[in-house]
Amino acid sequence: MNFKLFIKDKIGIDRAIFYTLLNRTLSISTAVFTIVFIIKFLSSDQQGYYYTFGSIVALQVFFELGLTGIITQFVAHEAAHLTLFDNGTIEGEYKYKSRLSSLIHFCAKWYSYISVALLALLLIAGITFFSHYSDTDGTTNWEFPWILLSVGTVLNFLITPIVSITEGMGRVKDIAKYRLILQCFNPVIIWGGLACELDLYVLGIFATFQALLMMVMIFNSPSGRLLKSFWNMDFTESISYKNEIFPYQWRIAVSWISGYFIFQLFNPVLFATEGAVVAGQMGMTIQSLNAIQAFALAWITTKVPRISGLIAQHEYEALDKLFNKTMKQLVCLGTLALIGFVATIYAFQSFDLQMMGMKIGGRFLPIIPLVLMAWSVFAMFPINCWAIYLRSHKKEPLMKNSMVMGILCCISTFTCGHLWGLYGIVIGFALLRIVSLVWVHRIYVIKRLEYRKK
Repeated sequence: MNFKLFIKDKIGIDRAIFYTLLNRTLSISTAVFTIVFIIKFLSSDQQGYYYTFGSIVALQVFFELGLTGIITQFVAHEAAHLTLFDNGTIEGEYKYKSRLSSLIHFCAKWYSYISVALLALLLIAGITFFSHYSDTDGTTNWEFPWILLSVGTVLNFLITPIVSITEGMGRVKDIAKYRLILQCFNPVIIWGGLACELDLYVLGIFATFQALLMMVMIFNSPSGRLLKSFWNMDFTESISYKNEIFPYQWRIAVSWISGYFIFQLFNPVLFATEGAVVAGQMGMTIQSLNAIQAFALAWITTKVPRISGLIAQHEYEALDKLFNKTMKQLVCLGTLALIGFVATIYAFQSFDLQMMGMKIGGRFLPIIPLVLMAWSVFAMFPINCWAIYLRSHKKEPLMKNSMVMGILCCISTFTCGHLWGLYGIVIGFALLRIVSLVWVHRIYVIKRLEYRKK
């Protein structure tokens, strides 16, 4: 068989997947080297603070509530009736100009108020948590790094609606370019900062730099001129948050909040119950497993437009063939990546191996918790595929599942974490993944037939 044909047909790497994988490979490579720099320049305690910082700043999900993605969709619907020029000129019916302008003003007011509350929460929650559970006897300087990170997080929070509005106006290529530029700067900031012994300050510096650079790039571009034009525009017809945005938003918000309870509680609970070292091991393990999951999901996410098109055309036979083949490729390649990762870490731990003079094995979870977390990611491969398939019908049949699993995971993490520590958390999580796998598969089977009858 021709090599190119083998790559495309058997492995499933087409042009879209190739470019997606190229981008994600760059991200994963950055993440891998970041792990090396963390091990090299941060102590085990500092590593725990590093990852726990990230879990706590993720509290912003309770303030964002899925609004950013919705903004993009609403802007796109209004902008579809307008002609936008690079010089900032806007042509089209006043109704759509007015509604889009009103949405931009709403976002500015909403995010301004919410950002103040977010900053207050981060400062209070972070300082209270680390002051109470810190066991480093003052050897780790976390206070000012946390304040800087909180400010940087809020700045990024403020820039998110601007990015979403820009994408909604059809400037996706511009945002993609800006993100690529940021991605090129990211390792310079993080690796350089760690090498210069800035320690935990690196996170705050990185977040602040990221927000300011994105802001400068957007407002010094045609997208910025369009934003200014809409901002200076008088509007009489407005998009109603209560009647148009909220009915859709609350469903998305449930999933986002559930995701926080599923994925972000481990580090803070472990930090409180087992200490900074174990929290750091969990953080580094999750970061690595998430990278593998992101890599594998490229096989299905690039097929979403095609899957959605086949659904719209009622070509179910072609749909099943494409979906089943893609899912098989994703699961097989993702499994191989997981096995390779677990085997590598096990070798480092068992034989006390070093890389560049660093003992890497001890920075990850011990083998049994590691295998259980890897299993949990493996279970997510088909779950994500089924979810994408069902949501491509423009339905959200998994909201109840997300909500219940989020609650159960929250209860399991807190209860099992306080009773049995690390092993309690990972065993509870692995068992819940089995429940979720069976439940989502049942929903997939039922809804798949139901949607085809309509």
